Amino acid sequence: MNRYVPYVVDGNPAKQGKCLPGSRIPIVAEERLRNDRPDYVVILPRNLKDEIVTQLAYVREWGGGFVTPIPMAAVL
Repeated sequence: MNRYVPYVVDGNPAKQGKCLPGSRIPIVAEERLRNDRPDYVVILPRNLKDEIVTQLAYVREWGGGFVTPIPMAAVL
């Protein structure tokens, strides 16, 4: 497991329980995010940024935020 990116969340059940190719980072269900309550959620697919922020709006309830590393790092 990568110590900087412990897991990736994906809503597709077909991907859950597998790992990202080449990194062995596990793909988990969104429930894990709710349970762990991280300080920041990194959003990698920049074309889905707005959709993901809306879908995961509950992250802000516990004081969490969002980070986009591409094209330039930004905290949302």
